[in-house]
Amino acid sequence: MLLLDLSMPGRSGLEVLASLRETHSGVRVLVLSMYPEDQYALRCLKAGARGYANKAGDPVELITAVRTLMQGRKYLTPEVAQMLADSLAQPEPEAPHAALSARELQTLLKIASGRRLSDIAAELMLSPKTVSVYRARVLEKLHLSNNAELTVYAIRNQLV
Repeated sequence: MLLLDLSMPGRSGLEVLASLRETHSGVRVLVLSMYPEDQYALRCLKAGARGYANKAGDPVELITAVRTLMQGRKYLTPEVAQMLADSLAQPEPEAPHAALSARELQTLLKIASGRRLSDIAAELMLSPKTVSVYRARVLEKLHLSNNAELTVYAIRNQLV
């Protein structure tokens, strides 16, 4: 079993999750994050996580989550379970950022956090040109025109 934080230097937790799914599909992953469930829980579960817990939650819930995964079951908080039920009963239109790839979302979050493209490239071990391509894709998909608008979008959507 693996406890995985979404906010790690370099590779994002979503990226690590995708790699694990390909190379070690039997590993049970519980994602821990400071991000609200409504923004990341479903994305993590779709990416292969067996559970999602908020760092700000009750520590007893973390113990329950670990025990649940060790029993071979998935762990869902009541909030995530309700979100799943609601999405099945009445699908809501997805937010534009839901269509972003994991790398595009990671680029968006880093730009919104004030990092320069060259710093992002170094952190992700990519060329600055590649990061610029991801930035351009994000701007196009979200119908935005600059980094300031990206930052405002991320804040309004509680991504950062």
